[in-house]
Amino acid sequence: MVYKLDEQVGYILRLASQRHALLFNKHSELGLTPTQFSALVRVAEMGSCSQNLLGRRTAMDVATIKGVVTRLKAKGFVQLNPDPGDKRRTMVSLTKMGAELIEQLHDFGKSVTDDTLAPLSASERKVFLEMLTRLT
Repeated sequence: MVYKLDEQVGYILRLASQRHALLFNKHSELGLTPTQFSALVRVAEMGSCSQNLLGRRTAMDVATIKGVVTRLKAKGFVQLNPDPGDKRRTMVSLTKMGAELIEQLHDFGKSVTDDTLAPLSASERKVFLEMLTRLT
């Protein structure tokens, strides 16, 4: 068997990821990065949570989630407070401005997903997402 780069899963996934990132950036009116978007949406789903848990639930390492949260705080979308039960732990929650954005972020996310998956039929989209989920 001859090795062909164009047939390798990592290469194909990277190309798909790059296409998705371009569509995300094209549509992002708030100037959020994909990691910032994920963190905001996850905080809205979970409610107030530790920065550490947020990192785990968004698949970000400690250094990355710290930077993401710092930038979201600077934009006024999240606030940080010490955990009342453990002063060493930092809790992240949405500000009023952050909470007001969530519906817009959901619509944005759906739009980017639709654009990313546009080359696929509805049944292909379902199968594709199921198979990708199995890889994670």
